[in-house]
Amino acid sequence: MASPKMFMIIAIVAVSVPSILATEHLVGDATGWKPGFDYGAWANGKEFRVGDTLVFKYRAGAHNVLRVNGTGFQECKAADDTVPLSTGNDVISLSTPGKKWYICGFAKHCESGNQKLAITVLAQLGSPSTSPSPSPTGTSPSGAMSGSTVSRYYGLIVAIVGMVMF
Repeated sequence: MASPKMFMIIAIVAVSVPSILATEHLVGDATGWKPGFDYGAWANGKEFRVGDTLVFKYRAGAHNVLRVNGTGFQECKAADDTVPLSTGNDVISLSTPGKKWYICGFAKHCESGNQKLAITVLAQLGSPSTSPSPSPTGTSPSGAMSGSTVSRYYGLIVAIVGMVMF
């Protein structure tokens, strides 16, 4: 019979695995959220999953983040009732799979500065609807792992090693 300590470890790991697998994506990396950056290229090759977060960093008062639909993304226009995020450190939890679109609503930042981001959010790893899908732009070099993939598996490996050590 397993000890109460082992049951506790298993329970903690079971509850923690989704958050261990979550990745925080700093939009634009060190560049942050500003005009003149290619956010399409930044997102290319990254894997966004339910449970992950997007972090938009920028100088408050100079930009904002608006969630829009596909048409709003193409036209760089948000619906009139869209509430802008404007803290300069906006965190968006990716809670559902599917296409997501974000633009800056300041001046012509979206139209002229290409300050917009489109991503596809995949189901959470391990969920029944998770299935392998081809990369939208081909495959990465053999043996290469993206940063988000490494961070996902690192957390899982740490959890498993922790269980084995007890």
